[in-house]
Amino acid sequence: MKVLVVNSGSSSLKVQLMETVGGKVLAKMYCQRIGLDKPFMEYKTDSKQVIESAMPTHKEAFQLALNTLVDKKIGVIKSLDEIKAVGHRLVNFGEKYNQSVVIDKRILKDMEKNAGFAPLHNPPALLGVSICMELMPKVKQVAVFDTAFHSTMPEKAYMYAIPYEFYSKNKIRRYGAHGTSHKYIAYKCKELFGSLKGKKIISCHIGSGSSICAIKDGKCIDTSMGYTPLAGIIMGTRSGDIDPAIVKEIMSVKKIDANQAIDLLNKQSGLLGVTGKYSDLRDIDAHLDQPQVKLAFDMLVYSIKKYIGAYAAAMNGVDYIIFTAGVGENDALVREAVCKDMEYLGLEFDSKLNKTAPRGTIQEFSKKSSKVKVYRIPTDEEYMIAMETASLVNKK
Repeated sequence: MKVLVVNSGSSSLKVQLMETVGGKVLAKMYCQRIGLDKPFMEYKTDSKQVIESAMPTHKEAFQLALNTLVDKKIGVIKSLDEIKAVGHRLVNFGEKYNQSVVIDKRILKDMEKNAGFAPLHNPPALLGVSICMELMPKVKQVAVFDTAFHSTMPEKAYMYAIPYEFYSKNKIRRYGAHGTSHKYIAYKCKELFGSLKGKKIISCHIGSGSSICAIKDGKCIDTSMGYTPLAGIIMGTRSGDIDPAIVKEIMSVKKIDANQAIDLLNKQSGLLGVTGKYSDLRDIDAHLDQPQVKLAFDMLVYSIKKYIGAYAAAMNGVDYIIFTAGVGENDALVREAVCKDMEYLGLEFDSKLNKTAPRGTIQEFSKKSSKVKVYRIPTDEEYMIAMETASLVNKK
């Protein structure tokens, strides 16, 4: 089945066409600067090219993507009728939407009412759904939620110790994020290691945004991000866990309101806040001779180690530690620093292999004698969305 995977941002649109039988990616399209000057689309099949075109709204961007797919010279399909379903990546719409769902007008309207759970991400994502429903009215649209994998967390893990009415009336609780990525890691672990029954996995999705997930028996039992993606470990521009009273101090010192303070914690903090100039680990790795940069690196590693230790305690041990996403997959310095001094877990790390192994592959970094196995597994959220979409459509 050919499935279109859509990820709609505020001024961008990512579209991927995949054949679910065999998991082959037929085409990737990335429309950028929608509604701004000099918009363009990156189009990648066997080769890559840039297409410049007017895109005043997401509708023109999506139409360009569809037209390109069937273009006689560079297209990969003869007709849009070959596309049997569209899978949309959506973030968080609360407890009600804890599994993928086929979207109709009624569900779309209800999701619009619940868009406040992720006010930055949900509106553009829903806009993408609306446009797809308009341009492809006969094709089934499926919503795949980033929080769905975390819906198996027990109450003791997702509840906050605040007055209970905030949960019962306002549904304030831990939801997590990157669930599609963590679910893919669980899927690949089952493929690699067999049944996950009795297995304890800590999945480390480390990128510009990062989260750690404790997976037991193939299900999420805890995750580092919280009510929003601001919680958890230190990230590129997000603070991660802090004392909530700091928000009041930030407001007082900076003479700003609560929304501006949260914006500061989301966009001006984390690695960027500590270094004053770098949010990308590649820049940080290149400037570790600078004290503040080294401090930021050490703080990041320490925050990851603490979550690994906490989740090992929560699960009464760990069998596999998995590194994934941009930093987790590609940054050997971070992997080694995180895995250093973890002999108490029975972890023996192969530093030489960590430095020399080729990128982009599934790779073990633990020694044969290690009780805890450490792996790099490249994530593929689009594949997971496509497979979820195909599975749900086939059931209908």
